[in-house]
Amino acid sequence: MGFTTEQWERAIADWPVMLRYQAAEREKLRSMAFRFIARKNFAGGSGFQFTDAMLLKIATMACVPILHLGLHWYDRWQTVIIYEGGFVPNRPYRTNDGIVHSESPHLSGEAWYRGPVILSWQAVTESGPHAYNGKASNVVIHELAHKLDMLRDGANGAPPMHPDMQPGEWHAIFTKAWNRLQHDFESYRELPINDYGLTSPAEFFAVCSETFFESPKYMQEHMPAVYRLLCQFYRQHPASATATIKEH
Repeated sequence: MGFTTEQWERAIADWPVMLRYQAAEREKLRSMAFRFIARKNFAGGSGFQFTDAMLLKIATMACVPILHLGLHWYDRWQTVIIYEGGFVPNRPYRTNDGIVHSESPHLSGEAWYRGPVILSWQAVTESGPHAYNGKASNVVIHELAHKLDMLRDGANGAPPMHPDMQPGEWHAIFTKAWNRLQHDFESYRELPINDYGLTSPAEFFAVCSETFFESPKYMQEHMPAVYRLLCQFYRQHPASATATIKEH
């Protein structure tokens, strides 16, 4: 399956994050997105007929986090399943009150350990710096952050560290931020991220990752220590990009 630069530019034109990536970085991202599509298998959930433009946009969103890490960070899984809207996993679901229900609620995305990434196209189109109750949202980056997290001891909020990073510092800073936001949430204070990130360390890393790329200046202002560590991990500093993107 071959794509042109013009097709790619049209597919990603309405995603403001792409304003940050120009010149050599933009070319590198386009090339990586094309290779991502060539290496992965794509399927429509419940008969959904996706288009080339959808593939190009999803692939680009998936490659933004690994732009300076490398496509090999995604080698351990092969399949992307795309539903038109929210989907219901075929498994029991336990709510916080301990009751087990026969099926789960509708989801916008899911990442299986060494299995597929599942996405709602509707959720993909709703990405933005304040798309979810005023907070940053990007289901593709969220689920791909889970995939990166799973590379080291499963999904626990601690992806593999680079040689110049210290796992102890990562744990200390993320734990401190988690505890502070938990306290703020219980005190009914406004949070800088989607409160879904407080459900587990894995979700905290995924939600922080989507906020890092969709609303970096806001994260840098309100969660500077976490922002600094994500800059080190993703090898990017999105808040310093020259392009101006409206956030909050």
